[in-house]
Amino acid sequence: MSDSTDLTRPAAHTPGVEAFTFGDPAPVLDGREVFDYLECWFNGRYYDPPLSLEGLAKATRASVYLDSGLKFKRNLLARTFIPHPLLSRAAFEQLALDYLWCGNAYLERRQSRLGTPISLQPPLAKYMRRGEEGRFFQVRGWQDEHEFAPGTICQLREADINQEIYGMPEWLAAMQSALLNESATLFRRKYYNNGSHAGFIFYMTDAAQKEEDIDSLRTALRSAKGPGNFRNLFVYAPNGKKDGIQLIPVSEVAAKDEFNSIKSITRDDMLAGLRIPPQLMGIVPQNAGGFGSIKEAAEVYAANEVEPLQARLEAFNAWLGDEVIKFKPYEI
Repeated sequence: MSDSTDLTRPAAHTPGVEAFTFGDPAPVLDGREVFDYLECWFNGRYYDPPLSLEGLAKATRASVYLDSGLKFKRNLLARTFIPHPLLSRAAFEQLALDYLWCGNAYLERRQSRLGTPISLQPPLAKYMRRGEEGRFFQVRGWQDEHEFAPGTICQLREADINQEIYGMPEWLAAMQSALLNESATLFRRKYYNNGSHAGFIFYMTDAAQKEEDIDSLRTALRSAKGPGNFRNLFVYAPNGKKDGIQLIPVSEVAAKDEFNSIKSITRDDMLAGLRIPPQLMGIVPQNAGGFGSIKEAAEVYAANEVEPLQARLEAFNAWLGDEVIKFKPYEI
């Protein structure tokens, strides 16, 4: 009996599984590299801050709640401040904002040649450095330093448990929540910009007539991203079997719920770090009961937060020898 197998005919090629993604990874913003330092290192002229003030300044813009909360406190202080011939309202607003965002505030007493005070100006706390024996420097970059005349700078610092040179902001514990809030927002923005929110798994088991058909289908899918997404796609598969081509949507329910949860939880963390009632920040309540009376919240907030901040800033008066920084009563 003869063998019916034709050894001269090549074996049939079995197509393998092919998979590819619909877009490149969308990078999200990393940490701000704020906690770069372990201590206030003395470089021979001045002490370096215990954390990066450059990174801390950037982090204040990481979330709308953090940035808005700091400006809200600044506005309340500016509202009750009584301008003085030596200290304008604009100069005081900068002074108050510096103290709120980094826990340090500085006042420079500018004098005439005869020693008479001309004005009080707040040098930006971001660039201020403290030396030994009451020396202060303004450092804007490499070899860009300015030393102030002795006795012309007064520093007001927020108390810190680790060192007594620089102050630390009260909201520092909410830093990670602000960065997580920012990361969630940026990831969601990238997710929409790259068109992947219309995502699905294109599952194909039918054998294509030609390899060019797969290439054409791949090109059509990739061109549906970005501008022009949600476009229709027509696929013709002769002699195809049922369920040979399937579009399996990627479920967004879990991702959506996670995004909303992150935004809500991190928002509450930041408001707790700033100690601002949500109704004063214009946040819409999610329940029928609401947040309660906004007037009562404002009165309690003024007594517990605004007045203590006013008292801290009035500490400059002892150095000035005059009541330059004064406030009027807070009224609703």
